[in-house]
Amino acid sequence: MKSRKLITTKIYARTWRKFLASSKFDIEEARGNLTVCGEFNFACDPEAAYIVLNSYDCPTHIATWEFTYKNNLSWEFYHDWISQKSEKAEFMRKIMAHSENCTKSSAKEEDWSKGFLTCDSYAMAAAVDDTFVTDAINCVVGVELNGTLTRGMMVLDTLGKLQRKHKVCVMTKCDRDKLKFLLMEALR
Repeated sequence: MKSRKLITTKIYARTWRKFLASSKFDIEEARGNLTVCGEFNFACDPEAAYIVLNSYDCPTHIATWEFTYKNNLSWEFYHDWISQKSEKAEFMRKIMAHSENCTKSSAKEEDWSKGFLTCDSYAMAAAVDDTFVTDAINCVVGVELNGTLTRGMMVLDTLGKLQRKHKVCVMTKCDRDKLKFLLMEALR
């Protein structure tokens, strides 16, 4: 009987692995940068995120942690960006020094330190340039307020279960060259 259970379990595990490999399921999604699956701003104040996403009807672009992670910029670009000869670049160099040091010190532990993540800049680029976002999921979103492991996690409602009208633009792809241009211009 034990060997039968073992064989069944192995077949089930193999089938599950094939399903994961062949489906659009992305095992890397829902990662956090503050909690297990909570992005900093949402995890610090989930109630505020909930209110903003449920109370406002204005166009809303969301650059998730996973999106910024997958669309990071090179450290070479970062150094070119803050090395421009301007007062704005000097100011940015000073305020980014702490973040740069923290990223370098966690480079061995954190996979996200392989590129420059300018999280809020993606949302700003989407707000000022309609052509920046090249692919997105437009759907209703919610924020988990009670979960033990998922408090502060944004949930995409692609099935319409939340029965709300306001949809947000959750970015999935962007024009990184356009982002670089906008960032460089901002510090000239």
